[in-house]
Amino acid sequence: MKKLVPVDLKRTCDPQSFPFENTSEIARKLVSIGQDRLQASLEFGVGIRNDGYHIFALGPEKMNKLDHVRDFLTRRAQGGQVPNDLCYVYDFGDPYRPKLMQLPAGRGGDLAQQMEQVVDELIPTLRASYESEEYQRRTEAIKNEAEGEQGEIFEAIRKEAKKKGLMLLSTPVGFTIVPMKEDGELMEEQDIENLSEKEFARLEKATEDLQQDLQQIIRKIPATKRWLRDEQKKLNEEIARYSMQELLKGVRADFADLEEVIAFLDSVEKDLIQHIDRVMTSGGAGGPGGGSAQAMMMAMAAGGGGGMGGGGLGGPGGGGIQDLILERYKVNLIVDHGETEGAPVVYEDNPHYKNLNGRVEYQSDMGTLTTHFGLIKPGAFHKAHGGYLILDARQVLLEPFAWESLKRTLKSKELKMEALNESYSLISTVSLEPEPLKLDVKVVLFGHRRLYYLLCELDPDFKTLFKVEADFEDEVNWTEDVHGDYASLLAGLIEKKELMPFDRTAVARVFDEGARMAGDREKLSTMADELADLLMESHHWAQERGVQVVAREDVQQALDQKVYRSARLRDRLQEGIVRELVYIDTEGTVTGQINGLSVLDTGNLRFGKPSRITATVEMGKGDIVDIEREVQMGGPYHSKGMMILQGFIGSRYAQDQPLSLNARIVFEQSYGLIDGDSASSTEIYVLLSAIGEIPLRQSFAVTGSVNQHGVIQPIGGVNEKIEGFFDLCRARGLTGEQGVIIPFSNEKHLMLRDDVIAAVERGEFQICSVRTVDEGMELLTGLPMGELDSDGAYPAESVNGRVKARLEEFARRRKRFIARPNGEVDVAGGGGDGAEQESHQPEQKKG
Repeated sequence: MKKLVPVDLKRTCDPQSFPFENTSEIARKLVSIGQDRLQASLEFGVGIRNDGYHIFALGPEKMNKLDHVRDFLTRRAQGGQVPNDLCYVYDFGDPYRPKLMQLPAGRGGDLAQQMEQVVDELIPTLRASYESEEYQRRTEAIKNEAEGEQGEIFEAIRKEAKKKGLMLLSTPVGFTIVPMKEDGELMEEQDIENLSEKEFARLEKATEDLQQDLQQIIRKIPATKRWLRDEQKKLNEEIARYSMQELLKGVRADFADLEEVIAFLDSVEKDLIQHIDRVMTSGGAGGPGGGSAQAMMMAMAAGGGGGMGGGGLGGPGGGGIQDLILERYKVNLIVDHGETEGAPVVYEDNPHYKNLNGRVEYQSDMGTLTTHFGLIKPGAFHKAHGGYLILDARQVLLEPFAWESLKRTLKSKELKMEALNESYSLISTVSLEPEPLKLDVKVVLFGHRRLYYLLCELDPDFKTLFKVEADFEDEVNWTEDVHGDYASLLAGLIEKKELMPFDRTAVARVFDEGARMAGDREKLSTMADELADLLMESHHWAQERGVQVVAREDVQQALDQKVYRSARLRDRLQEGIVRELVYIDTEGTVTGQINGLSVLDTGNLRFGKPSRITATVEMGKGDIVDIEREVQMGGPYHSKGMMILQGFIGSRYAQDQPLSLNARIVFEQSYGLIDGDSASSTEIYVLLSAIGEIPLRQSFAVTGSVNQHGVIQPIGGVNEKIEGFFDLCRARGLTGEQGVIIPFSNEKHLMLRDDVIAAVERGEFQICSVRTVDEGMELLTGLPMGELDSDGAYPAESVNGRVKARLEEFARRRKRFIARPNGEVDVAGGGGDGAEQESHQPEQKKG
């Protein structure tokens, strides 16, 4: 047993060990320290290019994993190759499958800008060409040529008819031939009746002859019109071709080295010529029948100009040719790397399905949803193509369809834009199917260790895709060598959060708290988020004081205020003990009763809570009952501790006789789940006290797990447990007799509050460490444990002697109790009054 002194209770950082007055003087500011293993894992993960070697960065919640990973990848990406720009263009052969073009960085933006300009200038250029004097002259010439040929023929028929006393008339339903008087007027009905039979027969014969000639001429009119239309169409196409070639001349020159672009420009030119009439209509230049020369041209040239099928020129849904026909000559630039330096590093903070894979948007047109290739929007995979994509694993798993989509994309190495409604709808609708992207990306997931292990266990695809495990260290050894780096880490956080400088005393106090966070006086926490919270709160209290540099008192106030804000439950529990609503003794001695310690975590505060543990014993068959387990309020680790307790008791005291007792152990006034084995040594003490009828000092609280050989083992939360019992004792009044017994191996974890250390220094409170159950029992009882003598017996007034004697008495009484009156032992279990019955059959228990 060791009674600890103040120097054993806390390690403090000396402010004079720092070569600076405040953190503004620190030139080198780090983002992390002690992450050599993580660094090596990340280097390996980004270096290997084989399939499946994506990275999972795992660590505690407040490790600031995102910033570390992003900073590392950003530095690594600076020397990487800038990926291509990604563009979608209209596929004139298949309008439902927009074509993907990958162009050198920056050139996609140039192409999109130039094609935008071409489209903007197209209609004005065509309008100017079609309204030019040259075009009007050639159009008139074609018209005159067609009309002149037909006019000569009709004039010849008209003269021939006049010679024969007939007149050729044009009516709404066609041409007709009627008799004519000598003065050139049409014959009336009476005039025709007055004709002689010979004259009537002559006119009738002449009319029939002229009608035959006329029918032959009329049959030639459609061919003439077709010629007129074809000639006019040739002229229109010639003008359109010339105009488009002039508009595209600069584009072709700039992209002459890219065959894919030239092929696209050829398709644009061909499509414009094929649909010049519709292009001009969409541009507001007038349509067939408009009255102008150009409108006449449109009327003559309109010949059905073949659509693209399905949704027409505008794509699926047919948002209207007039609205979309010009849009399809544009370029939809979805990823522009014109300003990118190195490989892209993309973090998607909202990784739902569409944000990862991209989407095809829709727009409402007269109550109908329509779409086209210009409404294709990129996802995180598009933006990270050729670089790195960082995702929060938990967020991906929370989003419907995102996790399976992520795995499918990584396995196929192909990014498809698939509408979810197409996969899960009973009705198939027409939509776009953009050309997939052959994906080149390194994905880095980050998350909690627990999540990583669950995925390894439950998802068979996970380990085949994320083969690189990058594990964060959440603490670093507190050595003299690390002082400078840890101070640099704090300075980096201070600069990042834009806080005022911290002086050396404040930095030293943060060092102390870093050890407390780590739960080890030989370690310092590297939990950047948790450290940043402390720095920001300290900055706030310094501002409240109206100073320009954060000092130690500001850090201390930040710590005290954080506890105060979150301590309502702790204070109510302690109040209940002080008011004796919850029974805890802190003085005197009691048999079969001891003070145990547990830790409660309320989110922002962990604190120790004393609990009374009691034990009762009686004659029985060796059952040691954990009441918590019997009522299903004990967890598996607590049950394991109870089994270890049984092993210790049996090993020490039942070598020459069976355990002839029943014992019950319980946490009094406990109404929640109890788990963990940190009270197993405490339960041994109280059980030995109950068996041997040995009083235990109630001024002590005890914590520590134990093995079957009675060796005390370390536990967690030792600082909180000590402080929890200290707060209770201080509320009742410190006597100097009160204290806490802890495992010897927990000494290195002590980073206690200053008020606890001050009380120890004044002799008002004590903290003792023990290595074995024997040491602890001697401290609690004031009796020696006792060693076996040469006869195999313990000293009568030792703890072991009193326990052994009581067990032997139980064995004798039980043996007498189960014997029949005639001295026979009831081995069949059929007699008695229902009390203990001996049986050679193994006992069966629930659970």
